[in-house]
Amino acid sequence: MIFFLQIHGLDSNVPKVMFFGTIAMLVLTIALILFIIFHQRKVIRFQNRLQQMEFDQQKLLLNASIRLQEEERQRLAADLHDDAGPLLATARLYLNENLVNLDKATQLQSIYSAKQIIDDTIQLIRNISHSLMPPTLKNFGLESAVNDLFQKISGSGSMNASCRFHDYRERLQPETELIIFRVIQELVNNILKHSNASFIHLTQNTNNNKFFIRLHHDGRGLTQADFEKLNKSTVGLGLKNIQSRLRVLHGKIFFEKDISQTYYKATIEIQREKEIAPVTESD
Repeated sequence: MIFFLQIHGLDSNVPKVMFFGTIAMLVLTIALILFIIFHQRKVIRFQNRLQQMEFDQQKLLLNASIRLQEEERQRLAADLHDDAGPLLATARLYLNENLVNLDKATQLQSIYSAKQIIDDTIQLIRNISHSLMPPTLKNFGLESAVNDLFQKISGSGSMNASCRFHDYRERLQPETELIIFRVIQELVNNILKHSNASFIHLTQNTNNNKFFIRLHHDGRGLTQADFEKLNKSTVGLGLKNIQSRLRVLHGKIFFEKDISQTYYKATIEIQREKEIAPVTESD
């Protein structure tokens, strides 16, 4: 009898245990669902912020590229307007319609003066053309153009500049070489203006079908964190120009300080093209 009452009493508690157990499972399930929902919302917000940051970065790079192109156009227009325009206008004065009515000696002097002015104009236009596409780069390739640039820097006596190309047996595409050369120019100009360095050394090599340019100097420099910070700000137009140029080539640039803490290094990484042109003496 006692055993029956014990069993009966135990059975009467089973529905309560099942009820509370079910409630607990529902609470845990709801909590888990809420956690997943809030976590997903947090992930979505983070992804949205990341996308916004990437959009802002792209916008900054695009604006930098547009400003660079606009500055180059304005410089070209100013050179043609301020220098070439007056020269040609002066030459036109010497070759006016009254020239045939002048004596022969005056005619010869006017023609000679006009020729001199036209020669000066041709040289001016040639210089403008060379600034757009350096002839050494066009005719002999990136190594010769960089060597020429560094020799001029060393010749000034303000800095010891040297370079060494290890794996430049075949030229890159002309457009690629021009972009790389402009990036090197921008980096070198920044070093000359801001680093107070005593030397700058450039090396080139290839590895796993990638083309590397490394610039070392012993002055004040940038780390990658500094570079990323400047790229997200409204200053550092030159650095944004560098990144916008390299983006055309799907290239990258890295800034770091050597482990020895004695010099800074900037590394340009470019994926080599499948088709490359051989190095020739002239185009």
